[in-house]
Amino acid sequence: MSTQAGVGGVRGVREESKPSLRECWVVFARRKYDEALYQVGTVTTDDPEMAVLFAQSIYDEHPWIEMLVVPRREMRTVIPS
Repeated sequence: MSTQAGVGGVRGVREESKPSLRECWVVFARRKYDEALYQVGTVTTDDPEMAVLFAQSIYDEHPWIEMLVVPRREMRTVIPS
């Protein structure tokens, strides 16, 4: 059984179990001027400029005419489920 050293030399803490300090960005896009923006996915990074680059490179399967990234923490519920 292998135990990995984590932050500060703490043994037994796996890298993937540590909390992420990166921010989640929601990606919205549309392909035509007469269609609404819709969510195409998310990207995770601390840097707003990197969020833009990640969104452009990850969600490039369509010729989008508009794409936005919004920090998930800035989104507000209008009608709760």
